[in-house]
Amino acid sequence: MAVRFAATINAFNRGIEDMKPAAAVSLIEDWETALADVDVPGAKGIARDLASLRKQIESGSPDGERIAAIIGRLGESVSRIAPRADRNGEKLTTLAEVLNESGSAQADEEIDEAAAASARRKKAA
Repeated sequence: MAVRFAATINAFNRGIEDMKPAAAVSLIEDWETALADVDVPGAKGIARDLASLRKQIESGSPDGERIAAIIGRLGESVSRIAPRADRNGEKLTTLAEVLNESGSAQADEEIDEAAAASARRKKAA
């Protein structure tokens, strides 16, 4: 799990707009896999937002404003989960900070139910 934190934080620190779509999708899929078996309040919402983010990145014409809104929501959600994490709470807090810096929270953004229903998860090795 530490690799996901480092890779994600590094991607945001370098500038996610310069990240290749395939690399971004791979990172999102890693997080979807990590969250698949997490039973913490808020984890399902994070998984839905990750699916929406992946769908935007995979589309032929991603919507930058929508991506910023999703990232903002992810930052807020991760911030709420971090204090309840048994492990990695500090890393989650750092991740929430970089997400919040990169995104713009828009409370009225609709959840993309179709993307959430098609969330991909890599099988654990």
